[in-house]
Amino acid sequence: MRYFIADQHFCHDNLNENMDCRGFESGEAMNEYMIRQWNSRVRRNDEVVILGDFCISTKGDEINAILERLNGRKGLIVGNHDKYLKSRSFDEKLFKWVEPYKEINDNKRKVILSHYPIMCYNGQYRRNEEGLPKTYMLYGHVHNTYDEYLINDFVHQTRQHQRTLMNSEEMAHIPCQMINCFCMFSDYIPLTLDEWIEVDKKRRASIIPQMN
Repeated sequence: MRYFIADQHFCHDNLNENMDCRGFESGEAMNEYMIRQWNSRVRRNDEVVILGDFCISTKGDEINAILERLNGRKGLIVGNHDKYLKSRSFDEKLFKWVEPYKEINDNKRKVILSHYPIMCYNGQYRRNEEGLPKTYMLYGHVHNTYDEYLINDFVHQTRQHQRTLMNSEEMAHIPCQMINCFCMFSDYIPLTLDEWIEVDKKRRASIIPQMN
């Protein structure tokens, strides 16, 4: 099974009171909760794609200890806070792969992986034979800040536009499947692509009235 998650910010104590206001009594308590939530879902042979900003610490040994406690095989899309990658004591073998950007296939769907949201991503107009979106853009970075509200507005407006389908004169709405895999949206549990699609659909639908 393959899962996705973004912006855990392990060891980032300040997020309990600032920006995310996560509300844990300490950074250690936050770390322990995120580890428990991860392992409640992920098994040894599962793959988890981390969409950047895994940990704020720059101490390689500290990150090693956290990664060793997390189940599954882990891949990292590099975020702006993943400074520990340059630490001499960090064990890079704890990640199956580390990339700044990546495109993969997930159950016959293209998935664009980037820490930063990409408005015009590769394949965003593509649909399958049933007319369903064929490409999904998974991102992190913006957490649940005002930038995410702006992205939601962009997604909503883009989906109202139509364009001609490839090799056809038929018009169709632009799919625009941008999904923010922010860890707090899933209670810090890595989710499958199908699960993130459902979470994103419900969350964006609830935001639309606030944006109009």
